[in-house]
Amino acid sequence: MTQSAAAQPVKFKYKWFVAGDINGFFGLMFDNLTVLSFLAGIMIFVFKYPADIVYGKMFPGTAFGVLFGDLVYTWMAFRLAKKKNNSNVTAMPLGLDTPSTIGIALTVLGPAFIYLKAQGMAVNDAAMMTWYIGMATMVIIGVFKLVFSFIGGWVQKIVPQAGLLGSLAGIGLALIGFVPMLDVFGLPVIGMISLGLILYTLVAKINLPKKFPGVFAAIFIGTVLYYILSPMGLFGVTYTAPSMQLHFGVPIPTLGFVNGFWEALKYLPIALPFAILTVVGGINVTESARVAGDDYKTRDILLTEACATLIAGICGGVAQTTPYIGQPAYKAMGSRAGYTVLTGLFIGFGGFLGYVSFFVEFIPRAVLAPILIFVALDIMVQAFRAVPVAHTTAVAFSLFPNVARLLQIQMSNTDIVPLAKFNELLTVPGKTLPQMLVIVALGNGFILTAMLWGAFAAKLVDRKLKQASIYLLVTALFTFFGVIHSANPNGNMYFPWQLTGIFQQIPYQFTIAYLILAAMLFFLSYTKQSKEQISLVE
Repeated sequence: MTQSAAAQPVKFKYKWFVAGDINGFFGLMFDNLTVLSFLAGIMIFVFKYPADIVYGKMFPGTAFGVLFGDLVYTWMAFRLAKKKNNSNVTAMPLGLDTPSTIGIALTVLGPAFIYLKAQGMAVNDAAMMTWYIGMATMVIIGVFKLVFSFIGGWVQKIVPQAGLLGSLAGIGLALIGFVPMLDVFGLPVIGMISLGLILYTLVAKINLPKKFPGVFAAIFIGTVLYYILSPMGLFGVTYTAPSMQLHFGVPIPTLGFVNGFWEALKYLPIALPFAILTVVGGINVTESARVAGDDYKTRDILLTEACATLIAGICGGVAQTTPYIGQPAYKAMGSRAGYTVLTGLFIGFGGFLGYVSFFVEFIPRAVLAPILIFVALDIMVQAFRAVPVAHTTAVAFSLFPNVARLLQIQMSNTDIVPLAKFNELLTVPGKTLPQMLVIVALGNGFILTAMLWGAFAAKLVDRKLKQASIYLLVTALFTFFGVIHSANPNGNMYFPWQLTGIFQQIPYQFTIAYLILAAMLFFLSYTKQSKEQISLVE
């Protein structure tokens, strides 16, 4: 060997697939599978939406967004490892955003389907139009995230953390946590076994014997017990064997979203706050990865998730992607970049070839639900831990609109309350505004309402009364035109003078109430007591 050859530097090689990637794959894959399961369950079982459109049209494009995003994040890991000469780099996990997927299914797609049928459309025509609305919503969110990827930091600065995290915590409580809890106790034996294993391994952080993956164990044991015991009638429910068929679908780019564009605009007060949350969440996730040792560029992470959402929408998807909280946790598992490759390929090709829909139908929702319950707990706990102690009151205050939305979803379900009775409750006369109408108004635009309430309450706690009054003025403006607190059960915006009867009272009385409170706080900001400094406990 010559001296020059011996002096040549050793070429760096990134060990992108190691044993830890197997655990990482099961965690990230089952997270995505669980979200898809609840998307399908909500649409098919709650809103009686045609299953063939969910599996054959919604799933392929949605899964393609995951494939695209995870492969790009994998490439970023390779690039960062080479740049830093570091073989310990862990790829950023990407998947379907849990809050918005469940939230949009419950508050956009399902209600749109019901509304279109009520207008006289045939079931299949209403289902197709709902799909177009879902696609258009994703395209709008994708474009919005592209823009906000450049100004996401500015949003973080103007909206107090209590407003951002509080709105997310409310979604965790009302939609991600409570709804799956109904599934757990719908089949309590297997549901509680799976929930117990999830809490044992992910909350108590105790390894199973031989370090067997806890998430996989919870799903495997629960599913096996279901198919052994349920046919025997031991669960007290009717057993139905899964269809055992694959639902093929190709995510072909289409302009079908144009058909639902104008209808989708009506749901912007719901859709855009979800987009803001994923942008801000992406910033926070990138920072946590940086602290853990992987210095990704925030803009690259945000642009990727925006493009993945946009591509999914154009190809028929109805759920947005996002970088997942917990990149340091995957790093602690020993994962590198193999887990994102495996997850992207499994979910992506599963959406095309139909085996993802097979697993969604095969695995009982009571077995998958505990994963979402854990996610909900993690989101809620993070919201209270991340803000100053004094601002936890603001976080708690921002939960209420989400509870109202949950009540509205349950009460507007015709299997629980007949439509005629629901409409009657909206206009029942009394000494106050009809309680059902108030619930509807408080629930409409719930994410944006929660952000504004949390921000207002945080500024109030800080005794920054003038700033608190500004948030109230913004809230009043949005209320007047139905951006939030819409009096329409379907949550549409309006010009308030076009409303009639008791419905017209909502925008005028709610707006006046906010304006009076804003003026009161503004004048109180000049009192001696309000100017006394307080010490906020961090």
